[in-house]
Amino acid sequence: MNQLDALKQLTTVVADTGDFMQLAAFKPQDATTNPSLILKAVQKPEYAPLLAQVVAAHKARPLDEQLDRLVVRFGREIVSIIPGRVSMEVDARLSFDKAANLARARRLIALAAAEGMPKERILIKLAATWEGIQAAAELEREGIHCNLTLLFSFAQAVACGQAKVQLISPFVGRIYDWYKKAKGADWNEAAHAGANDPGVQSVRTIFNHYKRFGIATEVMGASFRNLGQITALAGCDLLTIAPELLAGLAASDAPLPKALDAQAAQALDLPAVQYDEAGFRYAHNQDAMATEKLAEGIRAFAVDAHKLDQLLLAAA
Repeated sequence: MNQLDALKQLTTVVADTGDFMQLAAFKPQDATTNPSLILKAVQKPEYAPLLAQVVAAHKARPLDEQLDRLVVRFGREIVSIIPGRVSMEVDARLSFDKAANLARARRLIALAAAEGMPKERILIKLAATWEGIQAAAELEREGIHCNLTLLFSFAQAVACGQAKVQLISPFVGRIYDWYKKAKGADWNEAAHAGANDPGVQSVRTIFNHYKRFGIATEVMGASFRNLGQITALAGCDLLTIAPELLAGLAASDAPLPKALDAQAAQALDLPAVQYDEAGFRYAHNQDAMATEKLAEGIRAFAVDAHKLDQLLLAAA
């Protein structure tokens, strides 16, 4: 049995790609997209007709609606291939506007419904800002399930659990990137590999907290840099993995032991944690890595959303 098949016995495997033509080879349960992945895909010749079709059908509509329709079109193609859910992201430029997040999320669901996609197969991705988390809480009460992304701090995870969001995506690789850069020449790769990777440790802390206190929010490790980060999180609820790393797992037949254990976590002696808005903002602010990476992630997704806008305008 290869490591990909072994991982699927412990964890729900999710493909992290906008390139849906690659999906069938790896048979993931779910799939995630984001503006950067869609931008990468639509610049490939094989996806040019899809962009052209969206523009031709909707060029009279406002640009923000065209962008949402492009996101939904990718989502529709993805759910035709996978058995589970697709995550579709609200424009990151709205990350600090609860009302705008709500409006765009509801529109994505409505546009998807018009394309024949039931909301049960959709997760709305929102940045895990305070405003995004509160928007997700409201959407969840309406039966619209959410994936809170750009999650770097324990405070973000706690607030998402309090909001009863469906799923969170802690960014393992980006956490690793920050600590590696901060250490500079003093970074010891071997000493920070596998279970000692700071991104892996962050996800393990969140996973154990959720399982210890019976929080139903699913934990989906994301943004991996190497296979060791993935195998060190075997047993996590879900892991969303880029196609090249899925291929690496499929090519390996090394043993894959369970690394995270929900039942064992229930016996841990951990403090209960809750936050109001002020407490959340302070706790998140105290984590330099998380504040920097959240801000950087929003900026990067906003840049790629703007580039998608330009491609839509150019195709009109």
